[in-house]
Amino acid sequence: MGQKVSPIGFRTGITLGWKSTWFAPKADYGKFLVEDQKIRRYVDTKFNRNLPKGAVAKIEVIRTRNEVKVTLHSGRPGVVIGPRGGEVDRLREELEDITGRKVAVNVIEIKEPDLNATLVAESIAEQLSKRASFRRTMKQYCESAMNAGAKGVKIICSGRLAGSEMARRETQKLGSIPLHTLDANVDYAVATSRTTYGAIGVKVWVYKGKFGEEVELGTRRRAGMPRRTGPARRHGRPKAATVRKSKGTIENNSVVVPTEAGAAEQGSTKESGSAVDSELKVKAPPSQKGKTTD
Repeated sequence: MGQKVSPIGFRTGITLGWKSTWFAPKADYGKFLVEDQKIRRYVDTKFNRNLPKGAVAKIEVIRTRNEVKVTLHSGRPGVVIGPRGGEVDRLREELEDITGRKVAVNVIEIKEPDLNATLVAESIAEQLSKRASFRRTMKQYCESAMNAGAKGVKIICSGRLAGSEMARRETQKLGSIPLHTLDANVDYAVATSRTTYGAIGVKVWVYKGKFGEEVELGTRRRAGMPRRTGPARRHGRPKAATVRKSKGTIENNSVVVPTEAGAAEQGSTKESGSAVDSELKVKAPPSQKGKTTD
């Protein structure tokens, strides 16, 4: 039997921080732990299970001596904050009633929802509950994660897929998922799709690159599009300089005639009249026979 371990728990305390940060004596530890669970369950029910959905992917709890700081990481911060911050104020009052302590709520926007495993898993579960094709849905979210900058993504759906009598497991994978590398930033999440014919489990792994490197990737992706350049500059060759030709020379089958001011500056000593006219006479193209250019 293959033994599996959660990528989040495997890296917590080494390359990932804890979702709850506080210290408590032995007598209060259990009470604080239950409080944290109540906060997480309440926020998840309020913003992820009811419409309009706020897409809250991560809830961090930090406790000080007299205050509880709750940080919500959301893909749709506008829904969580509400008009003029009304939803946040209401949530803060409700959490104060649950905990009996002063609560401070902070909302942080998730820049790339397609790279967050929790949001991807919840989106797939929602699509499956609407009777969408599971293969097409899994492939679509795999490709969108790779287009957003992921180096690898894996999605597993298990259960009565498409309403079949026998439950089975389907897997879609793109790129690489180095699960044993502690230095690799692998996001992982599980979601459940409640359908009329049973529950379907969804697991998502997203590999964003090694810790510290994925930030550079994001900035490189968001850089502006390169300017369009001509074929000469594209291949590293300098642009050809404009060549000024003397009076009366023919360039690309067209006559170059200097202006009067230019002729005066050059101090031309040539005689005017028939001599100059004879120099500037050029044969006209076949369509303009009989015409001469002066």
